[in-house]
Amino acid sequence: MPAPAYTPISCSFYDELEARATTGQPCTLTYRTEPDTPPSTYQGIIQDLFIQDKVEYMRLQDGFELRLDALVAVDDKELRNYC
Repeated sequence: MPAPAYTPISCSFYDELEARATTGQPCTLTYRTEPDTPPSTYQGIIQDLFIQDKVEYMRLQDGFELRLDALVAVDDKELRNYC
């Protein structure tokens, strides 16, 4: 089954992610990889933000990778509050 089409996140929220990556600040990610499922959480330090096949991802220092459109929140910052 092919991956769903990528929906870019807001530039303002992307800036939040870049700031955390630059400072090496540990953060808690809340994300949902399947629609209509409870969100999961993961803690770590953002090492890299990158694009692969026109999809934006983040990679944490421990190797965990996540599509940015799966994010619900980072720490107390909810994606839905950004435009």
